Amino acid sequence: MKNLYQGFTKCLLVQTKFSEFSFWNYLEVCNIVGAKYPAAPLGLLTVAALLPQHWTFRLIDENVEPLLDEHLAWADIVCTGGMLPQQKSMLEFIDRAHDLARLVVVGGPDPSSQPDLYRKADFLVLGEGEITIPMFLADLKNGLTSGVYVSTERADMLVAVVPRYDLIRFRNYIMIGMQFIRGCPFNCEFCDVIELFGRTPRFKSNEQILKELQTLYDLGYRGHIDMVDDNFIGNKKKVKELLREIKKWSAEHKYPFYFTTEASVNLADDDELLQLMQDCDFRYVFLGIETPENDTLALNNKNQNVNRPVTEAVKRILSYGIVCNGGYIIGFDSESERIASNMINSIQSSGISMAMIGLLYALPNTQLTRRLDAEGRLFHLASQTVSDSDIDQMTSGLNFVTLTPRSEIFRNYIKVIDTVYNPAHYYGRVIYTSLNIRPRYRHKPSFGTWLIYMRSFLRVCKEAGFSRSTGYHYWKMFFTIILHNPKGIEVAVNLAAMFIHFRKQKEYIVTATNRTLTGLLNTNEQAFNERMTGRPSSNRGRIGQAG
Repeated sequence: MKNLYQGFTKCLLVQTKFSEFSFWNYLEVCNIVGAKYPAAPLGLLTVAALLPQHWTFRLIDENVEPLLDEHLAWADIVCTGGMLPQQKSMLEFIDRAHDLARLVVVGGPDPSSQPDLYRKADFLVLGEGEITIPMFLADLKNGLTSGVYVSTERADMLVAVVPRYDLIRFRNYIMIGMQFIRGCPFNCEFCDVIELFGRTPRFKSNEQILKELQTLYDLGYRGHIDMVDDNFIGNKKKVKELLREIKKWSAEHKYPFYFTTEASVNLADDDELLQLMQDCDFRYVFLGIETPENDTLALNNKNQNVNRPVTEAVKRILSYGIVCNGGYIIGFDSESERIASNMINSIQSSGISMAMIGLLYALPNTQLTRRLDAEGRLFHLASQTVSDSDIDQMTSGLNFVTLTPRSEIFRNYIKVIDTVYNPAHYYGRVIYTSLNIRPRYRHKPSFGTWLIYMRSFLRVCKEAGFSRSTGYHYWKMFFTIILHNPKGIEVAVNLAAMFIHFRKQKEYIVTATNRTLTGLLNTNEQAFNERMTGRPSSNRGRIGQAG
C-alpha cells in the first residue's frame, strides 16, 4: 500500500451540503451579489494547514460546486467534517467515498459530539484538531488504515496555524471566516460550545491574527471578514488589545476589510469596546438573546441577559454603526403562556431585522441533554437527522418531552415566525434600524467592487421594489431613509436583500411546522412521547392530549 504520510499524497477536503432553507444559507443574496455561498469552510481550511504540507490538497465545497466521482478518484485520502445540520450529507458522503474505495477521515463538532453515528468512517479525528490530528498522522505514518482519536486536552491557541486560504476562490463567497477565541466564560444550559471548547476562553496572539489578515491581504482578498468566535468578547481586555492592533494595521493598509462577529448582549455596556469595534469597521454583530423572559433566562443559566432591556442594548450598539442580528429560542420549560407575544414585542421594539428563531434543541453532551436524559424526557434518536426536513433547530427542535403541550409550542412558534417575517413588520424593523444607525465605514470598495454593488442595488430594487408583496414597503423604506438618515441606506438595502431569502425560508418553516402540528393533532401526545423516549410517560406540568 502507498505510504500516505511520506509520499506525494493527494488529499481531498470536502465541505458537504447545507440545506438551502437554512437560516444562514441565503443563496438569493449570493446570486444578487455574484457569489455562490455565504461563507468559506474555515474548519477544513484549518485542517489543511494542520496536515503535512508536502501533500497536495484540493478542496471541494458542495455548496459551491458539485462533487464529482473524478474528484474522489483523484484522491488518496478524503477528509470531511461539519455540524449537526450537515449530518445527513456527511453520512451520505462517507458511503459514496467508500463506494470508490477511498479512505475517509471525519471530524468536526457533530462527529465529536456523537462519534457512534460516524463509525463507518475509517478515521475519526475528534475534538480539537490541533491535538488529535498529530495522533492520526502518527498512526498513518505507521501504515494504519483506521483509528479513533480523542483527547480531553485543550489546544494552545498561541501556536495556531494560518488556515490555507489559498485553497478557495474568494469570489465564490460573501465572507471569509477567521477565529480569534475558543471557549466561552458563561454557562448556558443548552449550549454545546462550553462542552466542546471549555469555559476558559483561549486566544490567538495579536500577532497571529495580524498574520492571518496579512495572508488574506497578500492573496488579494478585500472585503468582509467574519470573526467566527462564539463570543468575541469572552475576555474584553484581550479583545480591546487585539482591536487596537487591528485598528493600526487597517489604517496602514487603507482599511482592506470590514468585520462581523457574534457576542453576548453585555457588549452594549462597554463604550470603549464599541468605539474600538467601530474604528476597525465592525458592521454586524449576532447577539444571543434567546428569550425576553427573565425567569427563563435565569433558569437556563443565561444570567448575563437577565434584567437587560434588549431594545436599549441594540440602540446603543446601533449608535456605533453596528447592526444587531439576534438569536431567539422557543420551547423552554419555564416560558410563559404569553411567550409568542413577548418575543414578537422584543423583536419588533428592538428593530432586530435578522432574527433567527428556533425551537429548543437538546444538543449532544450539553447540561440540558444530561438533565432531560436523567428525567426520562430525552428522545432516543435525539440528535439524529431522520428526514430531509431536519435542517437545523428551526425544523427539528423539541427532541424531548415538553412540559407545555407540543401543539401549543408549535402554534407559538408559527405565530412568531409568521408575524416577524410579515413584510410590513420586517420592513418596519429595517426602517427603525436604518434611522437609528450611525455608521462610519472605513473600508472603501475598489471601483470594480463598487460597480458590483451598483449592479446588486439594481437587482434588489427589481426583486424587492417590484414585488407585489414587498414593493410598497421597499419604496417606503427607501425614501424614508434617504430623507431622514441617508447614511443608513446601505444597511437598509442590505436588509431588504436579506428578506428575499427570509420570505422563502419563512414559507418553508411555517409549512413544515404546520405539517408536524397536523400530524401531532392526529395522535395522542402521551403515546407520541412514549414512542420517542422508549419508556412510559408520566404526566408532567401542562402535558396533555394534543389539541
